[in-house]
Amino acid sequence: MSSTTPIPPTGPITPELLAVARGDAPADLLLTNAKIINVFTGQIEPGNIAIHRDRIAGVGDYTSATQSIDLRGAFVAPGFIDAHMHVESTSLPPSQFVRLALPHGTTGVVLDPHEIANVLGLPGIRYIMDDADGLPINAMFALSSCVPSSHLETSGARLEADDLAPLFDDPRVVALAEMMNFPGVVHAEPNVLAKVNLGLARRIVDGHSPGLRGKPLQAYLAAGISSDHECTNAAEALEKLSHGMRIYIREGSAARNLEALLPAITPSTIGRFCFCTDDRHPGDLADEGHIDHIVRKAIRLGLDAITAITIATLNPAMHYRRRDLGAIAPGYFADLIVFEDLNAPHPRATYFHGKLAAKDGAFLESSMPTAKRPTPPRSPLRLPPLSESSFTVPAKPGAKNIRVIGMDPHQLLTANLTMPPKVMDGKYVSDVSRDLLKLCVIERHRASGNIGRGFITGFGLKAGAIASTVGHDSHNLAILGTNDTDMLAAARALEACGGGQCAVKDGNVLALFPLPIAGLMSDQPAATVIAQQRALMAAAQSLGCPHHDPFMPLSFMPLPVIPSLKLSDLGLVDVDQFKVVPLEVP
Repeated sequence: MSSTTPIPPTGPITPELLAVARGDAPADLLLTNAKIINVFTGQIEPGNIAIHRDRIAGVGDYTSATQSIDLRGAFVAPGFIDAHMHVESTSLPPSQFVRLALPHGTTGVVLDPHEIANVLGLPGIRYIMDDADGLPINAMFALSSCVPSSHLETSGARLEADDLAPLFDDPRVVALAEMMNFPGVVHAEPNVLAKVNLGLARRIVDGHSPGLRGKPLQAYLAAGISSDHECTNAAEALEKLSHGMRIYIREGSAARNLEALLPAITPSTIGRFCFCTDDRHPGDLADEGHIDHIVRKAIRLGLDAITAITIATLNPAMHYRRRDLGAIAPGYFADLIVFEDLNAPHPRATYFHGKLAAKDGAFLESSMPTAKRPTPPRSPLRLPPLSESSFTVPAKPGAKNIRVIGMDPHQLLTANLTMPPKVMDGKYVSDVSRDLLKLCVIERHRASGNIGRGFITGFGLKAGAIASTVGHDSHNLAILGTNDTDMLAAARALEACGGGQCAVKDGNVLALFPLPIAGLMSDQPAATVIAQQRALMAAAQSLGCPHHDPFMPLSFMPLPVIPSLKLSDLGLVDVDQFKVVPLEVP
């Protein structure tokens, strides 16, 4: 399949569909008295929508149908599409995620199973794809391009171009996912270019290039990279889109870039934007919403409502060459949302492929396939023998300053700070009075004994420790603490349950959130997962943390491809120099 070939729609176009379109046969379902959002013209058109089986047959003055539903002047828009997300970050497999997403009007997602791929490799990717099969959502897949993300961390698997090639035969695959190793692209590393060329030959290649500008950006784009979801200001977005990139405005649970990027949306650039969440926690999905939340926020910030809806529907469908998604038009899948207020779209009903899948904020179980879901692959947690001394950081005589990670709870970018350390008994220790806390990252896939040790500011913890086996991208065990005793207790608690997240104080586990599927996802229903996560957040806040969700930013502190300073199991990583650096400042 060439890079210009669209992904084929599922199911053939039938004579019966065309008979309904001609008006020669009744529709299966007729939605009448609708205010239809036309994302092609930017207009609101009154009319009826005739649906045959899973597709729209026609829009206009159709009157004949087996079943008719009078919408009484409600608005109807295409279902929303998340242009890039990691379902693992919801702590749920796709079969549970869909129960939260459909009531918010999400009928399409482009999933990059990058997180589980870094833990389990191809079996992890196949598990996510198998679990998504047959669900009432258009689950499209971008194949993980960077496993591991770079040579600066230790992952549980390694995937090269030859490993990924067979997966492109699946029609649900729409792209090679975010090419995070942008230095490898810019400097033409052979194994990186092999993946890029594979993606270009079979589909398209999505990007990931935080802060990349000037000639390095030109080289990255010359390789055929099509998109970026890492822009944090309008100037960066405009430079990238001016050279052909499509810009994804990300509004997730950690990174929130909508407000900063809105000025880049003008009448001439509307078609170059999509919305995505990247990483979204289940509680935020349930409480705030999904892409619908971004649409409502964009409108509140001054974006035209139909423009916001177009960015959330037609634009990602066009980018991923799905001519059957993203619009209300003949031949398109009947993926629709119904709502009352154009300026604050809250879906009261979601239709997937012509069937009602969610109503009044509730997922309809009748829309779920009856087939048994696949069994998750085995994913043991392997840690080296640990003691309090495992977390010790010996002080270097004469050192006056150390490198410190500066965390912003709303951005993935970190600061590369310099601070004087606190030294006790010849060791660097946490100093809660200055919010200077110890951070350790322990390799958990091979029990290699690799432990990265450093310090961070921005979390505000006053006591205890928090820990997580969700640590992008290799998902090693990240532990943040005020003392070594609680950090050890946190590590042992997660080792005992096979992975997850926890909060500890005085050696006691205050809250435990087990994630037995690869240390990333729960095997419990969504409601249970949300309750467990909320208890965990309350426990973290009882330790003095002021943030709504400290575990999301914690999960990104080991990611060595997002500037400026991170900590992997190999040590402190200066991402701007793309190398491991010492803790002490020369």
